[in-house]
Amino acid sequence: MAENALAASFLISGEEFKLSADELNGEGFSLYGTVDLTREHDPVPVMVTGFESATIRGLCQSAVFPIPVLGPFTLRLTGGERAATAKGFFIDAKHLAADQSSAHRLDIGVAAGALTEGEISRGDRDSHFFNPNGLAQQARSINLTGVRVTAVAVSAGSFDVPGLGVSLVRGRVECF
Repeated sequence: MAENALAASFLISGEEFKLSADELNGEGFSLYGTVDLTREHDPVPVMVTGFESATIRGLCQSAVFPIPVLGPFTLRLTGGERAATAKGFFIDAKHLAADQSSAHRLDIGVAAGALTEGEISRGDRDSHFFNPNGLAQQARSINLTGVRVTAVAVSAGSFDVPGLGVSLVRGRVECF
């Protein structure tokens, strides 16, 4: 669906949305902190969760927004029965939780500028918000089940979602 990952320093709406997955299996995992900017240049601290490649089962993304006079509506994106796949996949998150996590070749406390297993999102390395000496973690692979993320941005070099469903639903019908 998507080509060419966006730089992490791109301007965001500042609105949060929800992303969930029954299972997310990732290769080349990285996690580090930085700051995204809204269109008005307001800073939004985020933890960037990156994957060189990922397989996602039970994908759901939801964003609630008000429509004048009609009230809140939810934009929902869901994946079909087959797994979605992504390369160069980054989630700029405010909160991430999983029912179960299993990491392989895990390093916690590595300097963000010294990541070797996972990637740093394009644009972050050159951003004045990126601290190459800041705390990061990485793993050769990570498996997460029951994933729930509150995010402000998602980007990917490529994102393939077989059986994609997109709907606009009256009310708050979020993924979790």
